[in-house]
Amino acid sequence: MANPILQLLEALRNMFTCDIGIDLGTANTLVYMKGRGIIIREPSVVAVDARTDELRVRCVGHEAKAIIGAAPNSILAVRPLKDGVIADFDITAAMLQSFIRQACGSRLFVRPRVVICVPSGVTEVERRAVRQAAAKAGARQVTVIEEPMAAAIGAGLPTAEPVGSMIVDIGGGTAEVAVISLSGIVASRSVRCAGDALDQSITSFIKRKYNLLVGERTAEQIKLEIGSACPPDPTDTEHGETTMEIKGRNLVDGLPKNIVVHSEDVREALLECLVKITSAIKETLERTPPELSADIIDRGITLTGGGALLRGLDQLIQSETGIDVHVAEDPLDCVAKGAGAVLDHVDVLHDVLDTDGGHM
Repeated sequence: MANPILQLLEALRNMFTCDIGIDLGTANTLVYMKGRGIIIREPSVVAVDARTDELRVRCVGHEAKAIIGAAPNSILAVRPLKDGVIADFDITAAMLQSFIRQACGSRLFVRPRVVICVPSGVTEVERRAVRQAAAKAGARQVTVIEEPMAAAIGAGLPTAEPVGSMIVDIGGGTAEVAVISLSGIVASRSVRCAGDALDQSITSFIKRKYNLLVGERTAEQIKLEIGSACPPDPTDTEHGETTMEIKGRNLVDGLPKNIVVHSEDVREALLECLVKITSAIKETLERTPPELSADIIDRGITLTGGGALLRGLDQLIQSETGIDVHVAEDPLDCVAKGAGAVLDHVDVLHDVLDTDGGHM
């Protein structure tokens, strides 16, 4: 039978403590709470009042994303992170504050301990800005972990063992490529060409080929529905080339117009960005020690992040590198799960943290 005094102490501890891991992404922010898992999954978008110089937040997350391209001049929908780093410090802090309040809920007077993920290629200034934004949002203690390390932990790779594991995390702002061994990153590349850049490539291609202007939500929908990285297997009649009807503004006469876009067009639009990602993977492999290269050949490459869901991307990377490629289970959640694993097992995983902001 459980000791009632210990149960009471545990209840009091839970009331006054709140440990959370945050995947602060360009496109989406995920929050993991110790003991509960991922509890918040929201777009990294903030709607602010444009009529005043003072920052006044109208809404955050899904509600704010819904008004992109449809808001009146009095409301401005802002994505405060660009290419994986903070572009607007105050709005990022306001967004984090909203998410931290949602996570901590009824825990009054709680200032949580936070593990927050950053791209591997950020500068020390950008890293400090993330810490300061989280502190301004109400965090009592902020510890940083690099995204490819968090993604590898979340994907279940043996990061602490003396074997090489290769992770490719393709988010909204950056594609992170890293070879990990003994809780450290041995070789890595971070390219600011990922989900957002793929959307922009689709927008530019449609504008150039069809004289049609489409919004970012439409471009993202095109990518998700008919986007692909390589041609489908001719023998697969169920998943062949496809089309999609889209709506936009005709740049010739300024009137609304419908067109039909083919999956071959979308693949052509995505090619330039995908070449940059595969080049980053090859460059990382070239800088990997031979012993770890042998491990990667045996274990393969693991894909995480929203970009991992692009049809045929695993086949493209496999054909370019000659190495087996696996898409992680729940690729969108791997970074947040990795941050959560650090919270749950900090005694084992403390070596992966950048503890400049304090110890967990």
